[in-house]
Order: sequence, then structure tokens, then C-alpha cells
Amino acid sequence: MGELNALLAALCGDSGAARFDPAQMHAPGSAFLVARDVLGQAQACGALRLLPDGPPGTAEIKRMYARTRGRGIGAALLAALLDEARRQGYRRVWLETRRSNARALAFYRRQGFAEIPGYGHYAGREDAVCLGLAL
Repeated sequence: MGELNALLAALCGDSGAARFDPAQMHAPGSAFLVARDVLGQAQACGALRLLPDGPPGTAEIKRMYARTRGRGIGAALLAALLDEARRQGYRRVWLETRRSNARALAFYRRQGFAEIPGYGHYAGREDAVCLGLAL
């Protein structure tokens, strides 16, 4: 998580850590997944949680990060998060990324996500791009 926080701070000027409470990952409807290599080293992570104040059946993906790009690790982790969301009965998944994070935007669009109106803390923020995917 520290590596992700540093990357986001460098890329966007804000790590986003203040809006992510790891304790939420123990709540019903939540999951935190870590992809590890054969040596047990963490290579990617991502969180899933019930979206507070969102439409019923909506999960939010948080803290999605892959250390290595171009090897399919991020796509595999996202697929696992989406499978977990389906298993838990969610009907849609939303997420937010920064407009300046072109690589993340392209990644999520390749995975089938489409832009949606800003929600919650992100509504009306010029730097936020909210994306959604129906499950």
C-alpha cells in the first residue's frame, strides 16, 4: 500500500490514503485481494467494498495497483475482484481514477468499464473520472 500511495502522490499530487480505511475491508461485502509471485512477493492488490450511499447492489473498487505492467497481473486481479463481486451478489461495480492517470483510464476501458457521472466525494471534481461496469 505504501508503494501505491507514493505512486499516486507523485502522479496526482494526492495519495488518496485519507479516503481509504483498511478496517473497512473486514466489513461484510468487502474483500482485499493480493496477487503474489512464486516467491510470495506481492505484485498487485485491490479492494472491493459496498459503496456507501450508492444504488443497491453497487460495489466500489479501491486501491487497485499492479507493480509490474504489461504482464496481465492487473487484468487477472481485476477479474478476480469482479468474480468476487458477482459471488457476493453485486450487480455493478464503480471506481474512480484521476483524469491525469491515462494508463489506468485506458486499462479500465479495455476491461469494459465506461464513464459514469461522478458519485459521492468525486461528484463535480474536475480531476476525477468515475467508471462503471454492469455485472
